[in-house]
Amino acid sequence: MNTVFLADERATIAFAESLAPHLQAGDCLLLDGDLGMGKSTFARALIRARLGDPALDVPSPTFTLVQVYDGDPPLWHFDLYRLSDADELIELGIDEALADGISLIEWPGRGGDLLPDDAISIAFEEEGDGRRVALSGGRSAELAKVLPPSF
Repeated sequence: MNTVFLADERATIAFAESLAPHLQAGDCLLLDGDLGMGKSTFARALIRARLGDPALDVPSPTFTLVQVYDGDPPLWHFDLYRLSDADELIELGIDEALADGISLIEWPGRGGDLLPDDAISIAFEEEGDGRRVALSGGRSAELAKVLPPSF
């Protein structure tokens, strides 16, 4: 497991921007943590960085459950907070997202066994005035090597 401390929102955005160019088709990021820990800030910044548009409107998928962005590969942003049954993920296109895109999944605990075993977990936890973020699973060790030592 690799961890990084993010002092504030600016550091969360910098973390997402530094990770974005190293993601590839098939990567699935499981964004875990309590409300207000920075998961959505991270996802928005990563999507904007991947698409090269810092002003892009990136709405929360809290009510739609998924937002898809045209990119190379496509970006799928899932928010499973309101998911009533994990099987709904199939209707939302999880198979396509995992096969051909980069998936960002908030509240992954609600995804049941439909989420891949080789996903990259990014867990946000409060620490002092900031957040401690832990990367584990999948390609996390490889990705940690390309991250700067601090944000």
